[in-house]
Amino acid sequence: MRQGMILVTLGCAIGLLATTAVSQAMIALLFGISRLDPIAYCGAIALLAAVSAVACWAPAWRATKVDPMVVLRYE
Repeated sequence: MRQGMILVTLGCAIGLLATTAVSQAMIALLFGISRLDPIAYCGAIALLAAVSAVACWAPAWRATKVDPMVVLRYE
């Protein structure tokens, strides 16, 4: 789960930097918010992080339910 969340954090940081860089070009597409609205950016990052955490947690939780001896015998 840690490896997946590190990638999510890195992607959010790069996305935040890219968004602030191109926000001037996207000013016509933003309705009702300023171009550097921290609430909108934090909300989008929080939603992405929550969905990514569930997506990383589900396979990790399933992997803890497998008996190691069964896996070793299979190989």
